[in-house]
Amino acid sequence: MDVLSEVLKTVKLDGAVFFNGEFSSPWCAREPDACTMASYLPARPKHVIIFHLITEGRGYVRIEEDGRGVPLEAGDIVILPQGNAHFMGNGHPVTPIDSAAQLQRVLAEGRMISQVGGGGELTKLVCGYLTCDPQLCQVFLAGLPPIVKVHIRDSPSGQWLESTFQYSVDHAESSGPGSTAVIAKLSEVLFVETVRLYIAKLPPTQTGWLAGVRDPDVGKALALLHKQPSHPWTIASLANAVGLSRSVLAERFRHYLSDTPIGYLTRWRLQLAAQVLTSTSKSVAEVANDVGYESEPSFNRAFKREFGVPPARFRTQTRRSHGKN
Repeated sequence: MDVLSEVLKTVKLDGAVFFNGEFSSPWCAREPDACTMASYLPARPKHVIIFHLITEGRGYVRIEEDGRGVPLEAGDIVILPQGNAHFMGNGHPVTPIDSAAQLQRVLAEGRMISQVGGGGELTKLVCGYLTCDPQLCQVFLAGLPPIVKVHIRDSPSGQWLESTFQYSVDHAESSGPGSTAVIAKLSEVLFVETVRLYIAKLPPTQTGWLAGVRDPDVGKALALLHKQPSHPWTIASLANAVGLSRSVLAERFRHYLSDTPIGYLTRWRLQLAAQVLTSTSKSVAEVANDVGYESEPSFNRAFKREFGVPPARFRTQTRRSHGKN
């Protein structure tokens, strides 16, 4: 049972590459935050996850509000799950290039560009992004730090993925129809592989959603809840499906997620409901039924406790804030 796959089926990642760069030291670039990137994208408001793959040379990445730089080398992929504004570079300090000035044009034209720095050591990198539903993605993004760095050349699958991804990016303009879709899918696979490698290297004492995913019993319970969120789960039926006693499952679940299985399920159902309310024209009663509530009034009460307003008002306010009728 793969809980990450079950979550990503719902979250629906959509990836793309926006930059294939070559820089010579010294160089430094300021990459804008996710909100800035999202404002340039044509789709409905989504959360933007930014990633960079270092294919040659070395450099660093640093969150704008944090003075500490994270060193990078060829084979490293760095992901910014929350989409923080950040600096990337190599060599002694220079005035940063503001990438936001070029980003809108690059995204609009759908092509990649190269830049040259000071003429020293060469760094090659591929920069990209993934979009996902801002409501649903938080279930796994909340467990990630602002910067996730993984060396993907440590595994055969990572080596294959890097070479395939790089080849597709290098030949995108000459590959004809479908090349953009291939790169988008490879971006998604690259992200998932990075998260998997990150989870595998978590220390044994780690808690939180990602550590819970790695635990065989809690991971199985999470996968079941995400696979069938509208099923009338009880702690007894879930424990039986996992193969544990109710008390043991509840204890292990609370250890990793500081919550009960049913409490977790309730919040996930309401997140799903919020997404459906803002992306479809289904009635509140239909949405309630879709996420496992037999009674519309009980759904309304639970939704208001979670979001502060009833479902109908939540839909109206969200659509108004996004400029929709």
